[in-house]
Amino acid sequence: MTPLRLLFSLVLIVSSVSVAQARTVWVDDQLYLPVRSGAGSQYRIIENAVPSGTPLEVLETGESYTRVRTPKGTEGWVSSQYLSNEPIAADQLRRVSQQLDAARAELTETRQQLATVTEERNSLQNAENNLSNRAEDLQTELQRIKNIAADSINLERRNRELREENQKLRNDLEVLTAENERLEASKESDFMLLGAGLVFGGVLLALIIPMLKPTRKTDNWA
Repeated sequence: MTPLRLLFSLVLIVSSVSVAQARTVWVDDQLYLPVRSGAGSQYRIIENAVPSGTPLEVLETGESYTRVRTPKGTEGWVSSQYLSNEPIAADQLRRVSQQLDAARAELTETRQQLATVTEERNSLQNAENNLSNRAEDLQTELQRIKNIAADSINLERRNRELREENQKLRNDLEVLTAENERLEASKESDFMLLGAGLVFGGVLLALIIPMLKPTRKTDNWA
């Protein structure tokens, strides 16, 4: 064998080993597989009764045997015919069952979330309706306050007019009071003249009263 062919063979071997190391195989169904120290049934068992479904790390691939590493860390050879590139049906069923349980749990959680969101939506809708009703009540109250304010303005204007009218009446009263005081002063100065006139009038009346119908005298100075 030439050096070139030897090098090429070594590269193929290393590549196959590297590819084999990247794989994982499983012990086939209904089997307890022994792990031996060599690639053959004549080699001693170094780990006995590896149960079916156990994942094994592939270290090297031979014709009838495969060198593997068990979950316990044991490195040895097992018969390739009892290995599978896929998990066994029981593991697949268990995994599918777990996925189904997870899906059911997720569905239940989703339904609960949906119920919670629906309840929150209904609560928010009720709150919105209450706010709408409250807004209408506030609008009505605002209109009532505006009406009261308008009435207050009208009352204030009327009150101001009444105060002005009252002030005018007070001014007129002061004028009348001053005029009355003036008349009172004039009355005192004419008292003597008035007394004489009354005496004369009394005599005159005493003469003509019998001939006249009695009448009530009106005192203009009262």
